[in-house]
Amino acid sequence: MKTQKQYLGAFGEDVALQQYLDDQATLLDRNVRYSCGELDLIVRLASGVVVFVEVKTRRGSAFDSAAAVNNQKMLRMRRAAALWLEGKPYTPIRFDVVAIVLDPHTGRPGITVYEDVEHGAR
Repeated sequence: MKTQKQYLGAFGEDVALQQYLDDQATLLDRNVRYSCGELDLIVRLASGVVVFVEVKTRRGSAFDSAAAVNNQKMLRMRRAAALWLEGKPYTPIRFDVVAIVLDPHTGRPGITVYEDVEHGAR
């Protein structure tokens, strides 16, 4: 049985994925887990760039949503991405963070995409 936090996370990933699909991206993989880290979404943009996406979803306040993706989290993402890329042909990559905040009154998601983050979203 899923917890509320898991449902919220899955909802946020769905919202983030739709944002990329609306921009003509293709989903390559989702919820990839390795011992060194996990990857929420992996998409290929129309340009051919593969994007590893970390999604953070919160209720009510944007405070600390994207800031939760710090240098350590980015390091784990890079390690997981390297494992995912093993044996695949060279392709340009980038790391994005998507912060989703649900409005406390309407429940509507507000979306902020931080593209090509190097040391987490700030």
